[in-house]
Parts: sequence; structure tokens; C-alpha cells
Amino acid sequence: MAFTLYSLLQAALLVVNAIAVLHEERFLRHVGWGSDQGIGGFGEEPGIKAQLTNLIRSVQTVMRVPLIAVNSITIVLLLLFG
Repeated sequence: MAFTLYSLLQAALLVVNAIAVLHEERFLRHVGWGSDQGIGGFGEEPGIKAQLTNLIRSVQTVMRVPLIAVNSITIVLLLLFG
């Protein structure tokens, strides 16, 4: 398998899919990454854990509908071109 731009985009799509399906109550709270875990004080810089939980929540909110379309296109391309 050659390292092409298509395989790189497909790997990025798989990572975004993996982030989108993480369930907060079933998985993230058990590893200590729930929404109530990263609350900081006023004026403090958010830590890396809070930034990652915000990124996960943002990807889940914004990318739901576009992921359906992109996954459908990817499936059709894989069926047509192997």
C-alpha cells in the first residue's frame, strides 16, 4: 500500500470519526475526562485536559452532519475504485 494523499485523508477521516463517537458518560468520565473534571478558576489558562475535552465536544457538535456526507462519499469511492 502506497502512502498517498488519499490514504492520508482517509486516516484523518478515521481519526475524526473516532473522536465523534466517543461517548462522554460511557468512556470519557471513566478515564477522568468528563465535562465537570476540567473546571478552572476565572482568569486561569485552561489546561491541556480541558482543551482536549473542549476539542472533543466541538468535533462532536460541529462535524456530525458533514461526517455523514464525507463517509458516504468515501464509501462510494471505495466501492467504485477498490
